[in-house]
Amino acid sequence: MESDFKEYPKTLAPDDFWGQIKRSVNGQPVSEEQIQLIVATIKGALAFQPGDRLLDLACGNGALSRYFFDDCAEVYGVDYSEVLIEVAKRYFEQLPLRRLDLADVGEYIVAETDPARFTKVLCYGSFPYFPEATARLVLTTLRRDYSKVERVFIGNLPDLERHQDFYTDGRDHSAELKHHDSKIGIWRSAEEFCQLAADCGWQAHIQRMPKGFYTAHYRYDALLERARP
Repeated sequence: MESDFKEYPKTLAPDDFWGQIKRSVNGQPVSEEQIQLIVATIKGALAFQPGDRLLDLACGNGALSRYFFDDCAEVYGVDYSEVLIEVAKRYFEQLPLRRLDLADVGEYIVAETDPARFTKVLCYGSFPYFPEATARLVLTTLRRDYSKVERVFIGNLPDLERHQDFYTDGRDHSAELKHHDSKIGIWRSAEEFCQLAADCGWQAHIQRMPKGFYTAHYRYDALLERARP
């Protein structure tokens, strides 16, 4: 699956932004109306202020990141796909304060030399593909080293309790549900995700998109805030 995310975008047109990051339904990019639902949800959860500095983890090609450029003093994104970052730099990057770089999230999160500058964090649609150890490393490091980050939005998480609403072919897909390199990545129940967040020092608030949203029947979002002693 890792190679799929790196190689698949090469098969599409350079400006097929939503197709490249598989934000699609039956092979067709989702509508602008659906994208605006995502954007509004993120903005509502993260409650941007003009001085905010947003870290976008696994930012893909920057097609979603760009919607927050006008809301923050800085937007910095990283992704491990060379082809997606090439698209991001060609179409969306606006140096110096809207920058999108090639980096593995697990490696970047501990290597960042100025983590205290960030105030908000976004990870949309990619967290299930992090190995369990990386998921915990990311959340723990954000809690420990990114001292000014009060809110983290992790979006489009597959709900283990609703996996049969996605897999409707009648086959047993249980072997895929806990593998980060499967089609959907790691499925977690809302309770499991809240426990993962708590283990790493965060309090998770589970949110669900309205029924008209294309993945509402089997996914949820999570807003993380610092757990207080």
